[in-house]
Amino acid sequence: MTAALLAPPGPDVKRGPVRSRVDLRAAVGQSLAIARRNLIQIKHDPSQLLDATLMPMVFTLVFVYVFGGAIGNGQADYRQYLIPGIMVQTVSFAAQVTGTALNLDFSKGVMDRFRSMPIARSAVLSGRILADVCRLALGQAVILAFAFLIGFRVRTDVAGVLAAVGLLMLYGVALSSIAAYIGLVIRSPQAVQSVGFLWMIPLQFGSSMFAPPSTMPGWLQAFVEVNPTTLVVDSCRGLLVGGPVAGNVTGSLLWIGGVLLVFVPLAVRQYGRRTL
Repeated sequence: MTAALLAPPGPDVKRGPVRSRVDLRAAVGQSLAIARRNLIQIKHDPSQLLDATLMPMVFTLVFVYVFGGAIGNGQADYRQYLIPGIMVQTVSFAAQVTGTALNLDFSKGVMDRFRSMPIARSAVLSGRILADVCRLALGQAVILAFAFLIGFRVRTDVAGVLAAVGLLMLYGVALSSIAAYIGLVIRSPQAVQSVGFLWMIPLQFGSSMFAPPSTMPGWLQAFVEVNPTTLVVDSCRGLLVGGPVAGNVTGSLLWIGGVLLVFVPLAVRQYGRRTL
């Protein structure tokens, strides 16, 4: 099925959106086929994994061994504080690829091929996000292995680790839906990367990812407390090293659900507009 999706349209195929409905089972199969196509691209270009693997390790080394003594109570304590935040940052980095990849597919004419086929509009978006979820999972495995290597230790249990990773995957899907919408609204791949970097800065640095909110000015603390990244980071800290969990997880899930309810329909509608 992947080969069929990638094959160029024949001379008798009219370009334009297909109006016939696609049933759920077919849409799921189409999503999986497109996800497989995206994963094959990664196989042939492993550099696409750098943002989900190498970059988080670099940030970890810089913050632990350069800033750890100043920010935390020594490098050992700061490792325990930092690693859950780095895990969330890994998700944030990897999610940005969704928008850039969709934009590049439009600029290279791949979307013209998809448009000429009787596939669900949502299949292209869900296939892209499914492939990126695989990247997110790989990134979490790599950063956890690296964290153990430099001395990080889980203080809870296996269930806590699995719950933390599951929450991170959900948050990654939510961020990917935002990135997908941005990638479909903006026409230039370079602009997508710039905008993606800009909207992610306040979510990352205006949170408890790298430093306790109590060290920040009052006006910034007000933002940090309602920042979904803070809720996800604090949830992961509780699940991995101990601490409050229920309230943070509830808030995280509410944010994730709200983002998906808003941006998934917006992304699907914007995709439909660009393929008219």
